[in-house]
Amino acid sequence: MAATVRPGRRLIVLLAVGVGVMAALVGVGLYGLTLAPTPSTPTTAAEPTTPAESTVDPEPSASSATLPPIRSTSDAESFARDAAYALINWDAATDFDPADYAQVIVDAGDPSGTETAGLASDVRTYLPTAEAWLTLRTYGTRQWLTIDEAFVPASWSDAVGQAAPGQLLPGTIAYTITGKRHRAGIVGTQAQETSRPIAFTLFIACEPSFDECRMLRLSEVDNPLR
Repeated sequence: MAATVRPGRRLIVLLAVGVGVMAALVGVGLYGLTLAPTPSTPTTAAEPTTPAESTVDPEPSASSATLPPIRSTSDAESFARDAAYALINWDAATDFDPADYAQVIVDAGDPSGTETAGLASDVRTYLPTAEAWLTLRTYGTRQWLTIDEAFVPASWSDAVGQAAPGQLLPGTIAYTITGKRHRAGIVGTQAQETSRPIAFTLFIACEPSFDECRMLRLSEVDNPLR
């Protein structure tokens, strides 16, 4: 068994190819976790930093030493919602960079390390590149998520039924998140804001495999299970 992922470890594994439970599902054609294109630098940033209405804590200030972890819970839906906020919410005006935000998700992953490389690769597709981040920082760009729905997709039961014995960890479940991705910042002297629909699926394992829910893999952005 691989070593437990240590908090604070930098994401060397971001370039690795995913393997493990969800990769096995890909192998039998149940669901493709193909990586999405790397996000490009937006032509306009968006309006400054009025917090979105959500149940999560606000983004940390630039003086914070670390980003807050995903809240520990054995409730799959609650974990999925908190993980979705952690995945989408970021602030380029702080001292954090994309690897810091990605690490929060990886630290909430399978403690055996089996899914670490695949999860890290999945997360990388949700975040701006390092080059794009520098541009976003000049605009003071901030991104946040508002959730419309969090639900177990109907197709998940089919996936579970087709999985080979032992292919899925006990307590594995999928949650699809739908909502809006907002960006806000300053372009020149003008405050601007943009938003667009977003949807994705989180694959999570809870009890009895783990006392607290852990992240396994992510779908590509806007290609969720339905």
